[in-house]
Amino acid sequence: MERVIYERLQALEQDHWWFAGRRAILARLISDLHLPKDARILEAGCGAGGNLKLLSRFGAVQAMEPDEPSRKYVAEHWGVQVDPGFLPDRLPYPPESFDAVCCFDVIEHVEQDREAVTALTGLLKPGGHLVATVPAYQWMWSHHDELHHHKRRYTLGEMKRLFADAGLKVERASYFNSLLFPLAAAVRVTKNLLGLKGEDDAMPSMPVNRILHGLFASEAGWLRRGSLPFGLSIVVIGKKA
Repeated sequence: MERVIYERLQALEQDHWWFAGRRAILARLISDLHLPKDARILEAGCGAGGNLKLLSRFGAVQAMEPDEPSRKYVAEHWGVQVDPGFLPDRLPYPPESFDAVCCFDVIEHVEQDREAVTALTGLLKPGGHLVATVPAYQWMWSHHDELHHHKRRYTLGEMKRLFADAGLKVERASYFNSLLFPLAAAVRVTKNLLGLKGEDDAMPSMPVNRILHGLFASEAGWLRRGSLPFGLSIVVIGKKA
């Protein structure tokens, strides 16, 4: 990603409705995995480290990040050592090291996505879980994806096949960020038609931010009971045999 994008993440990740709402959803889903009390958890591609506090609720957390300034930022602000590493073939950990590996909006950045999922699966202990989120629908492609150096967006079927091909049993797979999808899709399509290139993740006013966070985070309960038929993002959880 561009340096400016990493800096935006540092500024937005704690309070912006999208990041906070996603953490609420992920917290509920990860809690349902019933990881061992001494679980070892890896976040692959931790960025500015905004998810590390959440993941530390479920075990001992390690992190990997290719961007050196971000590694330094995380060490200074979150007290977590972050190892340099790159998907799919430069991972600094031995096989079967972790009870859970998490990669939140990472796989879409990797040219060799199939190899990346296979490599992350190799880091799991038997019975371990891979938890991943990615952006949905290639037709939603925009300037935002280009700024973030995305290689692609996904359908749910494509993500399930990536997990299955890596030898994972898909335990949960769903679209999410569904309540706001119609509005967001309309805005995205309109911007594309008009050639507008403004940022999609600007911080709204505090009252609007609270409302959007509440709507997004409310999907956590729905996702515990089943899957959602469409949305701006996809979450997939696979288990290693």
